[in-house]
Amino acid sequence: MTEVKVCGLMRHQDAAAAAQAGARWLGVVLAPGFRRSVTADDARVIFRSLPARRVGVFVDADELMLQSVAEAAGVDVLQLHGDESPELAARMRAAGWEVWKAVRARDADDFSAAAARYAGSVDALLVDGYSPGSHGGVGASFPWEAVAERLGELPHGMRLIAAGGLRPDNVAEAVRILRPHAVDVSSGVESTLGRKDPQAVREFVRAVHSFVSAPQA
Repeated sequence: MTEVKVCGLMRHQDAAAAAQAGARWLGVVLAPGFRRSVTADDARVIFRSLPARRVGVFVDADELMLQSVAEAAGVDVLQLHGDESPELAARMRAAGWEVWKAVRARDADDFSAAAARYAGSVDALLVDGYSPGSHGGVGASFPWEAVAERLGELPHGMRLIAAGGLRPDNVAEAVRILRPHAVDVSSGVESTLGRKDPQAVREFVRAVHSFVSAPQA
């Protein structure tokens, strides 16, 4: 079954609504300087007492920073959105965290290169849309069909997470084409920057799960 991650959370009530709607993962941006950035202390409050896996988004943090902030925030998963090396990812994984590596795919070649580079180093490849000068979170999509043709290149054990430009009205199509392990949404379910629309979150999760439960041809 394709699962749902709601990212860019900045308020506990939004995280609670996402968990109640059926999101398996809740994500916060722990890299400083971005529009939805929060501190480790903020993250503890956002995640408080919620039955979901906790994801922290980082951009080019060094090993010491990754470890200290991840521990302080209480995250289960490190989502790396910068130019982090496979070696760093592997060390964090060996230290006990699940590690997802984001790739901003302009085309299928970007996907293939990332899959080969991070083989054996990460648990999942999160494929996001490309936007010049951005590390993600801008609502840009990647070429689903082109990447779907290369899914056989994913190394054994590496999961696919689809992100970028997903909304309640298009996520079922993305799931149909890509059959990802999970889909990741942030701006696609916001009412204003950093505030999630509970109805949109419910519709997003429903769209994902209704496709999964539909009879297959």
